[in-house]
Amino acid sequence: ANELEKVQINLDQRKEIIEDDIENYVGISKEYNVFELQHALTQRNMTRCLQIIQYFESNPKALPIMQLLPTLYSFFSKAYMVFGAGTNDVYQLIQYLGYKGPSPYVKDIISCAKNYRQKGVEQAILLLHEYNLKSIGIHASNVSDANLLKEMVVKMITPTVD
Repeated sequence: ANELEKVQINLDQRKEIIEDDIENYVGISKEYNVFELQHALTQRNMTRCLQIIQYFESNPKALPIMQLLPTLYSFFSKAYMVFGAGTNDVYQLIQYLGYKGPSPYVKDIISCAKNYRQKGVEQAILLLHEYNLKSIGIHASNVSDANLLKEMVVKMITPTVD
């Protein structure tokens, strides 16, 4: 509500809110956000992941690691659910994952399950737990959030040998 008020005040008489307004007045970038990072992880696009992390490093208030990690955990947990769904049908998976209709996030979740396979998704979830602990100083000290993210992403994207 506070963020919408901030946008409204800055719009003056204009009634329509566009993406640039959100980026300018709220600070959420349409190009560098957790959803873009999820998509880049899904595609195993190391270059794009590192660009997004570099943006977060330059703008630490844009998305603190303590907000980023739970969102990624939720995403990979849903990718893991795909393996228990018993179907590859997109519409059944949408319902199984709890979405009301088609969503670009569901496509990424399904792609993640396909690209990482079950073992890779399990590994990503374990890495998220490990780096959550490191982000609060357990088994890591004096390491920047950006360096933790870079290290974690490299480990996630690098395929494990079966």
